Amino acid sequence: MTTTSASAADRRFHPLERTDFQRLEHAASLKGLLKPFKGKGTLTEWASQCHALRDDLIELAQRRILAQADAYPFRLLPVELAQQTTGAGTVFLRWRRPDRSAMGVALWQALITSPATPDTLINDLYAMELQRVVINMQISLLHTLGRQAQECASKVAQAESTYLQRVRGNAASTRTTWSKESL
Repeated sequence: MTTTSASAADRRFHPLERTDFQRLEHAASLKGLLKPFKGKGTLTEWASQCHALRDDLIELAQRRILAQADAYPFRLLPVELAQQTTGAGTVFLRWRRPDRSAMGVALWQALITSPATPDTLINDLYAMELQRVVINMQISLLHTLGRQAQECASKVAQAESTYLQRVRGNAASTRTTWSKESL
């Protein structure tokens, strides 16, 4: 993500770059989605990988994005970038008032358009918003993929249980029939 009309030296916010993601890329990839899953175990393992990668992204956002957003001069603004934990336990980045009386992208929009916001921060605030939108999407996708993989593992386990009931039932009735016929 690049900012417009500001040199790198003038920026106060530095978006995540390719190197920030390199360690995460090696941990897991979407190639894991496009393979023949052999059963509940491989699905559960992949769900765990998705959730671990999601958690690593959240940690990266806290360490690299929120740390900058909490620093001078951004901490002097009437709107802050903060983390919000959802009911499902996932953490997203949200714009909010420091007193937590309001939250949402409308606060960022008002901050950007306000004449009280210094012109020197506009490019940085824009870069922060782009970073927030993208990292939230990445976190959301990983959370959803992991949840779907867990649900699929549960359905596979249920199918296996039903299958084994039938196979064991047929095996028992075959043994009974065979024993009677051999008498």
